[in-house]
Amino acid sequence: MNLADLNKVALAMVTPGKGILAADESSGTIKKRFDAIKVESTGENRRDYREMLFRSQEAMSKYISGVILYDETIWQDAKDGTPLVKLIEQAGAIPGIKVDEGTQPLPACPGELVTVGLDKLAERLKKYYERGARFAKWRAVIDIGSSAGSRGIPTMTAIRVNAHALARYAALCQAAQIVPIVEPEVLMDGDHDIDRCYEVTQRVLNRTFQELRVQRVALEGMVLKPNMAISGKKCPKQASVQEVAEKTIRLLKSCVPAAVPGIAFLSGGQSDEEATAHLDAMNKIGGLPWRLTFSYGRALQAAPQKAWSGKADNVAAGQRAFSHRAKMNGLASTGKWDAGLEKQAA
Repeated sequence: MNLADLNKVALAMVTPGKGILAADESSGTIKKRFDAIKVESTGENRRDYREMLFRSQEAMSKYISGVILYDETIWQDAKDGTPLVKLIEQAGAIPGIKVDEGTQPLPACPGELVTVGLDKLAERLKKYYERGARFAKWRAVIDIGSSAGSRGIPTMTAIRVNAHALARYAALCQAAQIVPIVEPEVLMDGDHDIDRCYEVTQRVLNRTFQELRVQRVALEGMVLKPNMAISGKKCPKQASVQEVAEKTIRLLKSCVPAAVPGIAFLSGGQSDEEATAHLDAMNKIGGLPWRLTFSYGRALQAAPQKAWSGKADNVAAGQRAFSHRAKMNGLASTGKWDAGLEKQAA
């Protein structure tokens, strides 16, 4: 492992003013997105859609530092035969790859999940590196039980098992000279308030960093992708933008070592503008030991998907919509966004 090189890539991933495009939707997830815009989810349509994003010159060169790909996408070529990975590199961004293989029910823990995919991961990472991937992603999913019948969810079992898998994945990545994005996601589904989210996320992050140390993961060569401290979607009292920003920063300062180069938040079901506003408010607070940016999927792609709607004639409109969202989040990553900018034409 060459830690200096890993650190260089990790810092490039969190370049001020730029963030990461999560274009790693599984076949099932992208089918749902395509169903919503009445586009058939074929290999060709998925390729055309992602090619449209990667050829968005303004967005990719100015505001996107890296792109997380799905296994299908990393092997695909653009219409003209150029590997999609090369399009990303040509725009000055770094190709990455989602390497987990989804979730399975966790034995003896009803309603809880564990992420799988560690078997043969070392061999897969070698192939991905040869194809051009310089970072990877693994998502652990932690649910918060409802206040009515939570049955003690999340259990310590679920937190430990998922933190252990995240750390094993991270160690394998670094051995393969690939920067791991460590993503422990506490879901915002449910009726819990922001303080319950804070408490659970604190337990999850503390356990995750314990495991990373046990497995000798070099913190300087990784990027953290956490959820924000936020109210559950069904909570009657939604926390304000300022409260989310202040509590998330307090939470991260208590859990995340300063050696970590950067934190790239997931949007986790927030609306486009909410995800941008929260990130901006955190960066306006400032004085942080790590860089704070975005690693958004839906919050960057919902607008371009709708504008494109599967039609070649709409490619330019889709790219404009993508560039607008990328620019808004790029500004938020340096605390220079404000809601008035959203009113400008995309």
